[in-house]
Amino acid sequence: MNPYTEDGVLVLADISGFTEFVAATELEHGPPLIAALLERVIDELAPPLEIQEVEGDAVFALGPDRVLASHVTLLDVLDRAFAAFKARQREMTADQSCTCRACRSVGSLELKIVAHHGRFLRQLVGGRGQVAGSDVILAHRLLKNGLEGKRAYLLLTEAAFAWLGVDPSSTMITPYFERYEHLGDVRCFVWDYADAAAGAAA
Repeated sequence: MNPYTEDGVLVLADISGFTEFVAATELEHGPPLIAALLERVIDELAPPLEIQEVEGDAVFALGPDRVLASHVTLLDVLDRAFAAFKARQREMTADQSCTCRACRSVGSLELKIVAHHGRFLRQLVGGRGQVAGSDVILAHRLLKNGLEGKRAYLLLTEAAFAWLGVDPSSTMITPYFERYEHLGDVRCFVWDYADAAAGAAA
């Protein structure tokens, strides 16, 4: 395959609290629980997104413009991924058949999703498909941000927000800025899943 560029959405769904959870729980149970949660997320993301890679506690997915016919559909896909994560987590928490630390503390995990729209290069490295470019780097860097106190959220870059065509005044979002070396200032919008869930329950 010759390298070629595409425009599209880059999505990372990452489990918050992963390192602490794995470090403090049994090897036989901790990683399989994480895998089961990620599988539920993957089931909702693909299709229409294309799973590029599973990176430990995160799923990296792509949505080329040529594939995503409806921009608004992406928000539904991401919402379903979060809902599926929480549903599987509730099932695990309700299962009282095992009292190990991993099974008892799975409820402490949360899901955060980052979505960016940009350009990426498709290429083969060692016979495996890979994407590269500054937009790929930015999407990954956004997982490490200054959103203190928030563990369950959707973070959309301004580029993704504009691509979606969403009116910021009509949604429960919070403007947010990050700055990264070599990448500069990045304007984002944050949807707090915890706040949304609390509002729905009220």
